[in-house]
Amino acid sequence: MLSTLDTATNPLKGVRVLTLALNLPGPAAVMRLKAMGAKCTKLEPLAAAGKHTADPMGIYKPAAYQEMHQGLKVLQAELKSERGQAALHKQLAQTDVLITSFRPSALVKLGLTWRALHKRYPALCMVSIVGALGERAEEAGHDLTYQAEAGLVNGLDVPASLYADMSGALFATEAVLQALLLRQRPGRSQGKGVFHEVALSQASAFVALPRTWGLTTSTGEVGGAHAGYKVYPCKNGRVAVAALEPHFAQRLCEAAGLAQQAALQMHKRTTHQGIAQFLATQTRAQLDKLASSKDIPLHTLPR
Repeated sequence: MLSTLDTATNPLKGVRVLTLALNLPGPAAVMRLKAMGAKCTKLEPLAAAGKHTADPMGIYKPAAYQEMHQGLKVLQAELKSERGQAALHKQLAQTDVLITSFRPSALVKLGLTWRALHKRYPALCMVSIVGALGERAEEAGHDLTYQAEAGLVNGLDVPASLYADMSGALFATEAVLQALLLRQRPGRSQGKGVFHEVALSQASAFVALPRTWGLTTSTGEVGGAHAGYKVYPCKNGRVAVAALEPHFAQRLCEAAGLAQQAALQMHKRTTHQGIAQFLATQTRAQLDKLASSKDIPLHTLPR
């Protein structure tokens, strides 16, 4: 598992997290919380006969499910039954933060509204992951629809990653940290649980801000208008060039054999053409060596 967290410090050691969230945003958030030292438990619906889990991710991508749930205590219960409710509340009685990903109407049916939980467990914090805020929280949606709404879907191509889900996971992680900090803040509400609602549409809109600002459109500085920030073909593959700052642009232009003033004209067609012609003659190995020797930010890729 890739992580930049310093798990040795365990900032969330002693914090108990219970998650009912399925699929991707919730489990990905819990993966981050566990890496910070939280003791995490997941309560899933009962698995169908012959199945290991009822979580959709565990069914259509077991490897992803296994990575997100590594070292996680996973229990199963039917929350609509008395026995399932008893199992749930046994866990809630010893939980600091509850994470859910149900629609508000489903929380009502399960007796898991914030008002009901806060009354029964005053110190419990809750993070509810929804598709959108307010009345739209009942709308059906998925990562792709939230990305489309945020302007991140181009043509008929599916986006390269699940940006709404993964940014939603980070929003949920942030919400947990906020709730815990607010719970311990001195004042009238010290020791009282805090509720946060996280919307995937909101997370997707945040990720889309560079595009909203015009940075990543075709005329934007990092959308292809700047000759030093593009993906070009090379002799045996492709190269992602990120020579945006003037000193990087200068080194790139020098390597390409362009006139000195080219680094000051990175938006001109001739500069684009000159860099493209140079890169087309270079192999990936040559470009990797160039990046190292001349300190130029680039990364080579296969075709």
